[in-house]
Amino acid sequence: MSSDVYEKLKKCESCIRRVTDFIPEVAIVLGSGLGDYADTIRVTAQIPYGDIEGFPISTVPGHDGRFIFGYVGDVPVVCMKGRVHYYEGYEISDVVLPIRLMKLLGAKYLFLTNASGGVNTSFHAGDLMLITDHISCFAPNPLIGANIEELGTRFPDMSHVYDPGLQEIIKSAAREQQIFLQQGVYAQLTGPSFETPAEIRMLRALGCDAVGMSTAVEAVAAAHMGMKICGISCVCNLAAGMTANLLSHREVQAAADEAAPRFKRLVTEAVKRFGEMQ
Repeated sequence: MSSDVYEKLKKCESCIRRVTDFIPEVAIVLGSGLGDYADTIRVTAQIPYGDIEGFPISTVPGHDGRFIFGYVGDVPVVCMKGRVHYYEGYEISDVVLPIRLMKLLGAKYLFLTNASGGVNTSFHAGDLMLITDHISCFAPNPLIGANIEELGTRFPDMSHVYDPGLQEIIKSAAREQQIFLQQGVYAQLTGPSFETPAEIRMLRALGCDAVGMSTAVEAVAAAHMGMKICGISCVCNLAAGMTANLLSHREVQAAADEAAPRFKRLVTEAVKRFGEMQ
């Protein structure tokens, strides 16, 4: 029997299908300060989140809150211009609902992006980091509860959440575009407060390189559904205790703006190459 979560998901799908029959291959989630990437897409349809029945609405500055359907080169994509976070007060099933919805719409690949704080002492503000793995701290696993059999298996394997083949494509694109690309493990904490210096020391001891308030739970939900996943994190500041500076969302947005041209080139080139895999 379908769960309430699945029924809600299907209603959201029906709302979108009343507007467009577009079938994407790649789903892209744009993080804080990176929403302008949507301007590079050859758009065929746009749907504000508020027009989708039961869909969670993003409340964070810098998150516009709409689906963009269109093409990057010749590759059909659906782009989330703004995501939903657990700290906004939504159930975790609502936080990952957009990811599940994009898979139901046809997307095979998920390209996650976010703004983060650097935990690795060799990182600098403005660096782009290829996500090779993640650690989720304190955010509930989106698969808790009765398994939704229509979406995936009860106990999905998480050995390679971030697809090695997609990682190689991104690294190759970065080399050709002469874009410096860090690599590392991303940690998701709940937010909305920034982490304490002690928490950053804990994360560094655990092997984390960057920290933020999203992405890991989305990747788990996508892996459950069999999507191939990759991710890039924009390191927008050094985390608490690493400098004398206080942390602010304004600083995050400013650093993301500075990194935006490199980010756009890298995502565009990588997505075009994803299309060649078909």
